[in-house]
Amino acid sequence: MDFELSEDLRMIQATARKLADEEIAPRAAQVDEHKIFPMETMKKLAELGFLGFLVPEKYGGSGLGNLALVTALEEVNRACASTGVTMSVHNSLVCSPIVRFGNEAQKQKYLPRLAKGELLGAYSLTEPCSGSDAAALMTSARREGDTWVLNGTKNFVTTGSYADVLIVFVRTNPDLALKAKGVSAFLVEKTFPGFKAGKPEDKCGIRGSDTSSLFLEDCRVPAENLLGEEGKGFNIAMDTLDGGRIGIATQSLGIAQACLDAARKYARDRKQFGKPIGDFQAIQWKQAEMATELEAARLLVQRAAILRDQGRPHAKEAAMAKLAASTMANRAAKEAVQIHGGVGYTRDFPVERYFRDVRITELYEGTTEIQHLVIARHLLKGGK
Repeated sequence: MDFELSEDLRMIQATARKLADEEIAPRAAQVDEHKIFPMETMKKLAELGFLGFLVPEKYGGSGLGNLALVTALEEVNRACASTGVTMSVHNSLVCSPIVRFGNEAQKQKYLPRLAKGELLGAYSLTEPCSGSDAAALMTSARREGDTWVLNGTKNFVTTGSYADVLIVFVRTNPDLALKAKGVSAFLVEKTFPGFKAGKPEDKCGIRGSDTSSLFLEDCRVPAENLLGEEGKGFNIAMDTLDGGRIGIATQSLGIAQACLDAARKYARDRKQFGKPIGDFQAIQWKQAEMATELEAARLLVQRAAILRDQGRPHAKEAAMAKLAASTMANRAAKEAVQIHGGVGYTRDFPVERYFRDVRITELYEGTTEIQHLVIARHLLKGGK
């Protein structure tokens, strides 16, 4: 078992780290303060090939897979979680399901432009009355000739106001008793008649990431934009979320690493009782636990990414990675603020932003409670 990154992955990591340190991190506080969507950074990520990790070469991507994605994504999130989640959604929740479930025409039409950053993608499952109970969604679609007509409201859509193409899950069979079996997925372009994005939410953290509602009012979608089979959309949604959970687990790693880095620096610089606070056992133990939990979570994330790349079952492993990483990162942010003391609660130091940004990692792509359920169900079915 080799715990070292390959030479290619080390190059990706170094490239991502350079961009993160030199261009993303210096603007992160401004992005947060003024809720600036990182469009220019997304263009730079596209130039580096970072928006096409999961897109095969024949469609304009690198096809390097999920392990390469998480390697770069951790560095981006270490610098700016708003930029990181935008990159994660584009790769994991949009490019991936088109690759895995799209037909050849859909792949040819969307993947090259997504990989190049000419199009930004978004994923829309949640509704005002269906969050964790995703199969209870109410947005409807009815067939009229060669189009589907969509009606309903979606919410908490990452990149919703800026996305050019969105994967939207709706009910194509009105029989609510069917629940998941009545759900289908569509590729919806923002220019389609009847599509409208709402104003961005005013959030506690990841404030540079756009989160908005979608309003579908007789939105006409060409029949050829049905993704996968009719009535199989819920399966697509769940498979896609397995990849998305790996992405959010990676976001947790990046934020936790930023917390540890900041805490180490402050512990060296801050002096009390005539010596650096890092000389005190209480501070040393906090950092030792932060570092150990971070390394353990990173291995879980890498394992889940490798399993997904190999096409092996990984729903449990993705849930474990997200559960462990998000829980760990929230603890790391708490301890980073604690090590900073009073100044950690001010905006003069970045740990205040990390503390706000990290909270979302236990909420989206399935709450912490949902991860427990996913893991337990796999265990009770006889899995290891």
